Amino acid sequence: MFLLLALLIGVISGLRTMTAPAAVAWGAALGWFDVSQTPLAFMGYRWTPWIFTVLAIVELIADQLPSTPSRKVPMQFGARIVSGALAGATIGAASSLLFGGLIAGVIGAVIGTYGGAAARSRLAASFGKDLPAALIEDAVAVIGAVLIVAAVS
Repeated sequence: MFLLLALLIGVISGLRTMTAPAAVAWGAALGWFDVSQTPLAFMGYRWTPWIFTVLAIVELIADQLPSTPSRKVPMQFGARIVSGALAGATIGAASSLLFGGLIAGVIGAVIGTYGGAAARSRLAASFGKDLPAALIEDAVAVIGAVLIVAAVS
């Protein structure tokens, strides 16, 4: 179950890079799951969720700008893989499956990156513009992240 949740949080990283680590950090900081005795204990520190939340909000705003590069360019894609690895590993660490969670998070991030880009393109084409598709993707990412992290506890 934890590896499936790690995969799913990786998918969220593929949609929105900082949303997944923000949600996972909140879960750890609020004590929904324990990573305090793992190498990822910092995810449960007092300031970690706030830092990731600020980064997630900035990303949600920046994503709406026309100058934002594609999520599939190397820099953006790499960030999503790292984010998925971190979020997945944190969920995995809660059940002593740190490495398995890391791999599942990376796989999920790849799926989310390419699947999210394809879905958003189709939605944007059906709406005739990108903004509604982007807002739907934002909602899916935020709500999905909360549901996944809540399921870990």
